[in-house]
Amino acid sequence: MVVNLKANETVIKAGDTKYYIDEDKVEGKLIVTNQRIYFKTRNPDAGRFNLEILPEQIKEVIFYNTMKIFPNGLNLITKTGRQIRFAVKNRNAIGQLINTMY
Repeated sequence: MVVNLKANETVIKAGDTKYYIDEDKVEGKLIVTNQRIYFKTRNPDAGRFNLEILPEQIKEVIFYNTMKIFPNGLNLITKTGRQIRFAVKNRNAIGQLINTMY
């Protein structure tokens, strides 16, 4: 799994995650850099689920519990109203980091 970083872009935090799309789950990596957020799937055939989110696209970051009991849900709401949901370890640290970006 390779992410082509832009000039002067460095990875701040990266970790395994699940990206929730409706009822489906896509496993991959959530990569937070100093300029954007990437989601890359583990499965090269599922490349259509890869994401690149710029800080100026983010309206709000909401923490939630997956399966109603696990405190690992991170919901990014874009300015267009799209909800991008992930299940991540260290949700609080990643969420606070993303909050400082926008």
